[in-house]
Amino acid sequence: MGPSPGPAGPPPATPDRAAVRGEHWWPVAVAIATAALLHVALPAAYRLDPVWVVPVVLMTLLAALIMGDPGRIDRRKTWLRVVTEALIAFLTAANLYAGVRLVADILTNDKVFADNATGLLATGGVTWATNVIAFALWYWDLDRGGAAARAHRPFANPAFVFPEMQPTAYAPAGWVPEFTDYLALAFWTATAVSPTDVSAIKRWAKLLMMVEAAASLIVATLVIARAINILQ
Repeated sequence: MGPSPGPAGPPPATPDRAAVRGEHWWPVAVAIATAALLHVALPAAYRLDPVWVVPVVLMTLLAALIMGDPGRIDRRKTWLRVVTEALIAFLTAANLYAGVRLVADILTNDKVFADNATGLLATGGVTWATNVIAFALWYWDLDRGGAAARAHRPFANPAFVFPEMQPTAYAPAGWVPEFTDYLALAFWTATAVSPTDVSAIKRWAKLLMMVEAAASLIVATLVIARAINILQ
């Protein structure tokens, strides 16, 4: 008679089980609060009036999302997706307004920064950073149906393939991208103006990355060129 089997160990973690709880709200909340503060820091000519409207709208919508889905992000409700996309769209529109005004002023030799290269670079940097946050939020919300959908079906129909998703000893088998990963994707897209270690495999994702790279290139090129011209 063979030896009796020992106590059964816990079942191996599966990808679905590893991601079922969803991700935390705080990285998203910090990014949204940062974007609100960055908009307030813009010169009056480049921000929406009154000065409090952008932070109040963003933080109100964020509070509604957190109250509607407290704890980890895992509730799949239509109204939560609508509010999430309304928040991101509002942030994108506010920064688009600032970016268009900035580019128009540079191209028309406006006197706002005629002798202030530092102010010009700071304004361009704020617009660029807010753009990175806005696109990170779009990637985070649109990939695989959003964060709540990824909590339940983490590997369903991805738009982006991260290196951690490949067979590797450096990431757990149930690895799922979270907001910080999409923020890094947005940052490197804006900085390198090209895909880096993340592959977009959906056409809409490729187009969205192209839009971000083009916006980053236009703002950075014009702002730096104008600042050099002022300093000469």
